[in-house]
Formats: sequence, structure tokens, C-alpha cells
Amino acid sequence: MEWSSRRSIFRMNGDKFRKFIKAPPRNYSMIVMFTALQPQRQCSVCRQANEEYQILANSWRYSSAFCNKLFFSMVDYDEGSDVFQQLNMNSAPTFMHFPPKGRPKRADTFDLQRIGFAAEQLAKWIADRTDVHIRVFRPPNYSGTIALALLVSLVGGLLYLRRNNLEFIYNKTGWAMVSLCIVFAMTSGQMWNHIRGPPYAHKNPHNGQVSYIHGSSQAQFVAESHIILVLNAAITMGMVLLNEAATSKGDVGKRRIICLVGLGLVVFFFSFLLSIFRSKYHGYPYSDLDFE
Repeated sequence: MEWSSRRSIFRMNGDKFRKFIKAPPRNYSMIVMFTALQPQRQCSVCRQANEEYQILANSWRYSSAFCNKLFFSMVDYDEGSDVFQQLNMNSAPTFMHFPPKGRPKRADTFDLQRIGFAAEQLAKWIADRTDVHIRVFRPPNYSGTIALALLVSLVGGLLYLRRNNLEFIYNKTGWAMVSLCIVFAMTSGQMWNHIRGPPYAHKNPHNGQVSYIHGSSQAQFVAESHIILVLNAAITMGMVLLNEAATSKGDVGKRRIICLVGLGLVVFFFSFLLSIFRSKYHGYPYSDLDFE
């Protein structure tokens, strides 16, 4: 294998893995992504992680600091299933660091479920394990700028068309809805997703089971954020209906129905939200002994 070639990532099967990674001696560290990219595996998380891995590997391969101290490689399940069995690996994607000497330690396996697979997070982990610092260079993405320009143009055009009647700007209900949307987005963990870049969900490559709720209190999936957002919105709707039933002066029977619907929304969806909380915080409900 020509390590000095301009390839950023070296694809390996079982034989190459045992020859270039497992067999000593080596004078270089190897970062390996174990994945399942074939379409029949239906691993969308693998494809997303592969994009970040490509960005990281290209940033290292084409940087002025590149040296033969560190290389990136990939083992696909359909090309090296024996490697997965050898390492007792039952999930993908997984990132591992194989040091030049000795066996990989626990910290040499990247904590993808807690940290996510953003290229910047991978670079930080690599720096901790190898003392090689990689500056991540992302290809230019103008989608955000274009979306902002379209939004400004849309708002400007709307204001121009309604320039003779701008009373809608002072509509309290409209601004309340906008504020609630922002609150729901922030309280559901969207900012955490933007910073950490977690996968949308996790699919077990062996039994095909998909998990939308992360089992740890230190991490979450994107799908989990969407679920929490919907639950918070439903609870808020229930509270609005309860307030409407208490403050309106309409028909008593109609107010009673609104009250029951609002109460049902709050009880049902808050119970669902609490069950998710309990599944992530296994010590809940807490006792006095937990704080001693």
C-alpha cells in the first residue's frame, strides 16, 4: 500500500487490516472508521458520518502539516465482516484509534453517542490521542446565506405590498406564535444538535432495530429533539385551552369541553415526556440518599 499517495482515506478489507494495522511494528497511528455504507444496509447515519470523516481526512491530507505520523482508513462491513467479528463490534459507525505501540485502550474508541461525529469533534479527539492537531477546512456552503437573503427578500416584499396597512405588525398573537416557535426549538435541544452534530437516530446493524431516544442523559439524537419539541407544543396547547376555558365567558358546556380537552393534552403528553426523562435519568425519582 502506498502511504505517500494523495489518497485521504484507505479502504481496507480483512487482510489489509491485519497486515497494516494489527501486525507490528508500526511507526504511525491509524484512525479507522468501521461503517456500513452499502445501500442494502440502510444506514443513513453511516453516510452522514462518512461525509464528516471525509472532510477531516482531506483537511489533514492536504494541509501543510501533513506527515506520515497519522493515516485514515475505513473498513466497510461488507468488505471486512471478519474484522467486525474479530473486534466484537456490533454497531456502526464506530471510530477507533490504533496507536503505533500496544493495544487500543478504552479512550481510543470515539464516544460517538455522547459527542456526535462532527469533524471538529473528531479532530479534538485525535489531538488528545495522538498529539496531532488538525485544522478542519470545510468546503464553502452558501445555503445559509442564500436562505437568509430569500427570507429578507420575502419579508421586504411583504412589507412593501402591505405598506398601506401595517397593523399586522402589532398583532400580539402572531408575535406570540413566533416566540413560542423559538422557545420550542431552543428547549428541545436544537442548539446542542447544531454544536455536537449527533446522528438523527441509531440503527442496530444486526437486528435492524432503530432507536430514536438516546439511553444516556449526556447525549441525544436529532429525532429525540423533534419528539420533545412536539410534546412541549402539545402541553402548551393544553395549557392555552385550560386558560381559555377559565377566562372566557361563553357557553358553560363548551367551556367544560375545552377544559377537558386541555386537561387531557397536559396529562397525556406530560406523562409521555416524564417517561422519556425517566428512561434517560435512571435514578429518577431521586431520594435523599442520592445527594449524600
